[in-house]
Amino acid sequence: MTDEQRVEEFKRAVQSGRKVEAGDWMPDEYRQRLIRFIEMHANSEIMGALPERDWILRAPTLQRKLAVTAKIQDEVGHAQLLYRLVEDLGKPREQIFADLISGKSKFHNVFHYPTRSWGDVGIIAWLVDAAAVISQSALLKSSYAPYARTMRRICWEEAFHLKHGEDIVLTAMMGTAKQRTMMQEALERWWEPLMMFYGPPTPPEQDKDLAWAIKSRPNEDLRQDFLTKYVPRIREIGLRIPDPKLRFDESTGRWVYSEIDWDKLVAVARGNGPASQQRLGFRRLSYEETAWVREAITGGAELVA
Repeated sequence: MTDEQRVEEFKRAVQSGRKVEAGDWMPDEYRQRLIRFIEMHANSEIMGALPERDWILRAPTLQRKLAVTAKIQDEVGHAQLLYRLVEDLGKPREQIFADLISGKSKFHNVFHYPTRSWGDVGIIAWLVDAAAVISQSALLKSSYAPYARTMRRICWEEAFHLKHGEDIVLTAMMGTAKQRTMMQEALERWWEPLMMFYGPPTPPEQDKDLAWAIKSRPNEDLRQDFLTKYVPRIREIGLRIPDPKLRFDESTGRWVYSEIDWDKLVAVARGNGPASQQRLGFRRLSYEETAWVREAITGGAELVA
């Protein structure tokens, strides 16, 4: 059997449902795609802790402060689980962080934006986490078994985060006119990043992560699921979605929405979002200030060598 035949046989196997373990043979393209996909997921979890971190001290009650703190702790824990998977695939932790803080590797577009009010915290925890739950649930069927197993725990905890955010939004919507306005303004800031969340509607036959069964559903299917589930809920509580063209087309069974500026998404993901450099700067400073901890644990470069 030639190398090409072996790769094709592997691809057919994962497409038919075979699960791959870390110690199994795998084509180099599959390994590199796994590293890129899971590394971005891990980066998004650890960078995703920063927008809400700014609101721990400003949360309106002690209960809310504790809940936001617990959520941030969970997100960082998710990152640690995912980084271990990337390490198992062959990329050292030091290189992972070097690539993150230098801007070489990517993190999710929604974490390149600032949080301007408590309303943003509620919308992120409710709708960004809702979008994440839909996306991550599809990863439970990933062909890479360690990733699929890790997603079970992450999905379980993200579901709690979603309920936490829903409670923040509902409480505000049942409050004063000022609180309702705060939530409406937050939704208007976050709607465009939410619509970009799943990425461009790449045709399934051109999506190589689908071809390797690293993910199980096309981007546009995930976006349609999000709209079907959350547009009615958003409207039910009195929030207005800032898209005049948004409607459900009965003839196609699909949601129609305003054209998305995919060039803007690419620019944001490359580190040109309104809060990209601030977030990377904070993560860079944090990494530098904790260097002594890593050295104390490893015994320093001389002992490691």
